[in-house]
Amino acid sequence: MRHSLPLAPQFYVTAPQPCPYLPGRMERKLFTALQGDSAEKLNDSLSKQGFRRSQNVLYRPSCSDCSACLSARIDVRRFAPSKSQRRTLKRNANLARRASSPWATEEQFSLFRRYLDARHADGGMADMDIFEFAAMIEETPIRSRVVEYSDTTSGALKAVCLTDVLDDGVSMVYSFYEPELQRKSLGTWMILDHVEIAREAGLPYVYLGYWVPGSSKMGYKAQFDALEVYRRGCWERMEDPAEYEQERHPLSTDPIAEQVANISLPDSRG
Repeated sequence: MRHSLPLAPQFYVTAPQPCPYLPGRMERKLFTALQGDSAEKLNDSLSKQGFRRSQNVLYRPSCSDCSACLSARIDVRRFAPSKSQRRTLKRNANLARRASSPWATEEQFSLFRRYLDARHADGGMADMDIFEFAAMIEETPIRSRVVEYSDTTSGALKAVCLTDVLDDGVSMVYSFYEPELQRKSLGTWMILDHVEIAREAGLPYVYLGYWVPGSSKMGYKAQFDALEVYRRGCWERMEDPAEYEQERHPLSTDPIAEQVANISLPDSRG
């Protein structure tokens, strides 16, 4: 009888390119394909090890002379909103949440374009068309949801988050909102609402993507209570954000082969 062994995921490294977060740095990513019957198990496992999903790919920063990017998540059980965040919750009490299957709409794309043009006109997504947007939303081999937030009076769409459901939490893959409502802190409010979503589902964590010490673009994530960061192979409670400046030291990064060897893969049997 012939037995076929399941193929282990193959990991690759992208070519270096300018870092979007730290001036003068070069960015490089370690990535693998997310496909097949074990896609959900692989996503769950690697998300716990600092990886993020983008369509059918899982990736993690693997820069040759920098390890500033740290995967961040909120411990839902310990989280308590600050006074400022409680005000943000009140300011957006007029918004209603609706979660649905990952399906792109023209209304979402119109909001997405307004958001990019106002906030990230020079970013990597600036030229994204409606077909690429649809691929970003719809091409997912795992359990994903589009969480829409609409004004309860007008019914107008004000914010959207593409969210993955993991076995231990929810992962905010990408979010965008009405740029004219910047003073309402919709980005912060969506994170607060995802804490509530996780609580309602009995899930312990909200994954926020990467926090980058020294980057003003990512500084807001450090303002959340009960934040944990993935560093040196384990999750740790973040106390003082200034303690993590040292992660930009060139010797803080392990060689690629060692990084791959230390990745724990899920058991594909059963």
